[in-house]
Amino acid sequence: MIAPHGGLLVDLVASAGREAELRARAGGLPRIVLTARQLSDLDLLAIGALSPLEGFMGESDYTNVVADMRLANGLVWSIPVTLAVDRANVPRDDGEIALYDEAGELRAILNLRERFAYDKTREAREVYGTEDGAHPGVAAIYAQGDVLLGGPVTVFRSIETDPYRLTPAQTRAEFAARGWRTIVGFQTRNPVHRAHEYIQKCALELVDGLLLHPLVGETKADDIPADVRMQCYRVLLDHYYPADRVLLAAMPASMRYAGPREAVFHALIRKNYGCTHFIVGRDHAGVGTYYGTYDAQKLMDSIAPADLEIIPLKFENSFYCHSCAGMASEKTCPHGADARVSLSGSAVRTMLLAGESPPPEFSRPEVARILIEAARGTAVSA
Repeated sequence: MIAPHGGLLVDLVASAGREAELRARAGGLPRIVLTARQLSDLDLLAIGALSPLEGFMGESDYTNVVADMRLANGLVWSIPVTLAVDRANVPRDDGEIALYDEAGELRAILNLRERFAYDKTREAREVYGTEDGAHPGVAAIYAQGDVLLGGPVTVFRSIETDPYRLTPAQTRAEFAARGWRTIVGFQTRNPVHRAHEYIQKCALELVDGLLLHPLVGETKADDIPADVRMQCYRVLLDHYYPADRVLLAAMPASMRYAGPREAVFHALIRKNYGCTHFIVGRDHAGVGTYYGTYDAQKLMDSIAPADLEIIPLKFENSFYCHSCAGMASEKTCPHGADARVSLSGSAVRTMLLAGESPPPEFSRPEVARILIEAARGTAVSA
């Protein structure tokens, strides 16, 4: 099986004895309340999804990642994983810091080793490719604190009731149990429509199994909620995929909408989950018009295969063609736009709100029904 990034799958969850010891003294420690995105990053750190990271980045790693897309040790890494706080909340001394969620639950202990200022505009420009505050990822950077805290974390175990919240160790064990040696990962924050289904099944012709791995952390307000999407994935797999070739699991990251840089980030995370291949399609992790259609694929191509190790599978924009009488892409279809079924997100949203199903060439009827029911209660985007 493919090795985790950096060679070791990190586990930052405290043992029962260690947790009891830390909880006993947490009340006397400086306290920081984490944002939703920081909590998502903490969850990923805890289970090893961000291996080899053992905590929030210090200045050397942060500076190298922003400038050169590498950790200080030379490993490829494309997105800073940081803990930003307001200056008024910066602890005066190094040592243990108690990390809480907004509900007041103690979630982890940070062993603070560094505190440093950073250039938000530079991070936006280098990582997101724009300084425009209208970009949701850039807006999040501008809104966060002005000081970054770095150091390893010890995370308290949570009672997990969601059967789809599998850790990298669990997906790797499942792949081994199924006898899969090659696994393709598919990242999504949207329902799976016919075009996605098509490229997933093309990839399945090449590998042993598919990890359908939707992101279920924080997304834009107009994205479809994770619980609705999970219903869509389940009904689709039940009716149209071979059960022994697909594993559905939830990935607890938040979306950054960083386009090409986030595509690399998503690939490295799936490598830690045990995937040997990763699908990179049209406008991966993009938003608006900030990135070129295939910029993510170009960035993947610029990284030496030995540095990335997980293999990108690059796909063109796909669609149903009436003249071809099947799914196709620019690589395989000679016909014009008038023969192709192509709908914008706004057009699909309008149809769903009106109780109309998109054509079956665009979306499976079972998926459309779930989205229509959800749209009647809340205005969501496709």
